[in-house]
Amino acid sequence: MGLKRFEFYRPATLTEAFDLLESYGNRAKPIAGGTDLVVQMKERRIVLEAVIDLLGLPELQGMERSDGGLRIGATVKLSALESAPIVQEEWGLLASATHRIGSPQVRHRGTIGGNLCNASPAADMAPALLVMEATVTLTSREGDRKIPLESFFVGPGLTVLRQEELLKEITIPSPPAHSVGVYLKLGRRKSMDLAVVSVAVLLTLGPDKKTCERARVALGSVAPTPLRAKETETLLEGNILDDDLIEEASRRAEKECRPITDVRSTEAYRREMVGVLVRRALRQALLAKG
Repeated sequence: MGLKRFEFYRPATLTEAFDLLESYGNRAKPIAGGTDLVVQMKERRIVLEAVIDLLGLPELQGMERSDGGLRIGATVKLSALESAPIVQEEWGLLASATHRIGSPQVRHRGTIGGNLCNASPAADMAPALLVMEATVTLTSREGDRKIPLESFFVGPGLTVLRQEELLKEITIPSPPAHSVGVYLKLGRRKSMDLAVVSVAVLLTLGPDKKTCERARVALGSVAPTPLRAKETETLLEGNILDDDLIEEASRRAEKECRPITDVRSTEAYRREMVGVLVRRALRQALLAKG
């Protein structure tokens, strides 16, 4: 099935982009890498009169330190994010999660903003960014508004992004000192697959390298949206990460997820694998700091 005819626009300014969004309404969508949108258009899951290319907008580009954290423009390519020294040195968890997305060809084309705006429950970027407490900036004619990434997702394929808004940038604070992050993904094969379950963990350990001072745990592909496992985090914080606590945390995470049965897995298997991956991630984090 081929693409239906549509208009292609490449605005040079945000004002031009807002004009097009206003003119077409829900008959047009923004496009950056197109790795998700073009597939949906080919399969006629989405029929559009126009697409609006965002790659020429300077406000959505670039990656740099900002206010003690990392600012990433929405149209930054996944491959650039994965290979950037600044990301590998201080936000290694993000580089690790990015590496698990698709193929090198997909990562050279896809963007961080597109991965988030597609709002797949299985999005690889989301769990890592959730444990790093990322903030997203949405922009429109009225100006910018910032919201925690945790509040961005509404449901499968749905976000709080309004028709007249664009995702402008993602901001990530620097991780606390003595922190270690782990991202694990279970798919039906080792690469080029959506997550059946994914887990991101970011731990801050005490001087003994065993006591968890701060914990962030996020789960993907096991609920209508990527989610933080906050009960699991509370259980871990302030305690020594021994085998008993790790086992208890894995069971708690199993209870916090809300998986379904679909063509890729069953509800029961996904729930069990949440426990397995949380357990592995916590142990890997301990080993990394040991």
